[in-house]
Amino acid sequence: MGNLVQDITLTIRKVLDYPLFPSNGITVASLLVLVVLFVIVIVGERFLRRQFVTRLLKRTHLEPAMQFTLARVAGYMILGLGFYVSLQMVGVNLSSLAILAGAVGVGLGFGLQNIISNFISGLIILAERPIAIGDRIEVGGVMGQVREISLRSTTVITNDNIAIIVPNADFITHRVTNWSYGDPKVRFRVPFGVAYGTDLDKLKRIVLGVAAGHPHTLKEPLPELFFNGFGDSALNFELAVWGNDMTLRPKQYISDLYFGLEKALREAEIEIPFPQREVRFRGDTPVLALSPLSEK
Repeated sequence: MGNLVQDITLTIRKVLDYPLFPSNGITVASLLVLVVLFVIVIVGERFLRRQFVTRLLKRTHLEPAMQFTLARVAGYMILGLGFYVSLQMVGVNLSSLAILAGAVGVGLGFGLQNIISNFISGLIILAERPIAIGDRIEVGGVMGQVREISLRSTTVITNDNIAIIVPNADFITHRVTNWSYGDPKVRFRVPFGVAYGTDLDKLKRIVLGVAAGHPHTLKEPLPELFFNGFGDSALNFELAVWGNDMTLRPKQYISDLYFGLEKALREAEIEIPFPQREVRFRGDTPVLALSPLSEK
């Protein structure tokens, strides 16, 4: 029985001492130790980053987006330092890995260009902060609120509560609309038309009253009504209103204004024209003509 235990022990020791990379002195045992150290570093990084945010950054007057950025950078620094110390502890000769690192670099340059591009773009975003957590943005046809920024991608939540993962490179190479950048105050534009012959002074009072009556319309700057020109069948106007609470739901705000305008104009008997088709008979031949309702 004792010989069996001794044989098992010797076999396990031989397996653990088996050199995987003789030039670097890496054995099975050192590789297992390295894996355990890497796990400890990853778990420790998450714990330290959480403590860094809750015990230090939360007590400052920094914006949440800046706190998130600092915590991310600190976490990456902890991971880099932890992995370096772990490799040194197991006796890995990092200088001998220079050739391997060069080969890996070439492979990354050709095969992982998109990943590297997104990684560098993530660093630029975290450093320059063109977008931040909670911002309302629009990029590449995607519109929503920024929920999370990582080194590879950014998570955007749409108004339909759909999470869209946007590669960070899109924020560097594409035009980005940030509704919340700097000043949350935004001007919304609502175009509409009324029939020829409308009393414009009366129209202006009604339209500005509808805009001012909405609870999310700012009192300063005041709403404005612009006369955009003479259309084929209507006088074209544009209502411009300022708001800072509806950047996350701009479509809902504009829809409310349209509902209010339609009701107010209908009650004031101000006509909103629309084109219609008329059939005119000349002798026995019907003739189709397109004319606006306001010109009948």
